[in-house]
This record gives sequence, structure tokens and C-alpha cells, in this order.
Amino acid sequence: MSSTQLPVWLKQDDSSTAVYHLALYCQPGAKKTEVQGEHDGRLKIRLAAPPVEGKANDALIAWLAKQLKTNRSHIELVAGDLSRLKRVTITGMTQEDILQALLPRSSC
Repeated sequence: MSSTQLPVWLKQDDSSTAVYHLALYCQPGAKKTEVQGEHDGRLKIRLAAPPVEGKANDALIAWLAKQLKTNRSHIELVAGDLSRLKRVTITGMTQEDILQALLPRSSC
């Protein structure tokens, strides 16, 4: 399989093939949690959680773990605690698994 060009919001860690960094734009207070596309080079995620006392951050990690079918311990919020612009590290997954879980499927 040929190497795939990663989207701008997904970066592979230079030191490990099983560590990826996601650049996210999170919009709390939505009706439901879902991927909304891209926003300024980041994956936009609408969160059905209020932006108070870390509830949106907890909801984000829980939702990512469910979508990626992995443990919460494999997902870490490394930047953007109090911001809509967040950076998350994911360990123990392949880029194909991440892309398949987060990108909307196009059907004909």
C-alpha cells in the first residue's frame, strides 16, 4: 500500500509510528457530538457538552475513545484546556484507523 498524504490536522509523531497528534477546533454546546468537517486546518468537532469546569474536555476524550474504539488512556489532551483550539495525542493506533473512525463515510 502506498503512503497516504495525511490531512493537515493529523500529524504522526517523529519518534514513534504509533503516536499521532490531532489538531482540533471544538465547538461546545451543540445538539449532538459530531465531526463537522475542517476549520482553519483543524478537524472541527461539535460537542454536546457545556464549556464549564472541563465538561467539554471530558466529553471530547470520551467521544474520541468511543469513535476510535480505544481506551481513554490512549488519548491525551496536550494543549487547549481552556480554548476551542485543542491538540490531542493518540497512541496505539494506525493512521487508517483514525481516519476511518473520524472522517464521514461517503457513499454512492
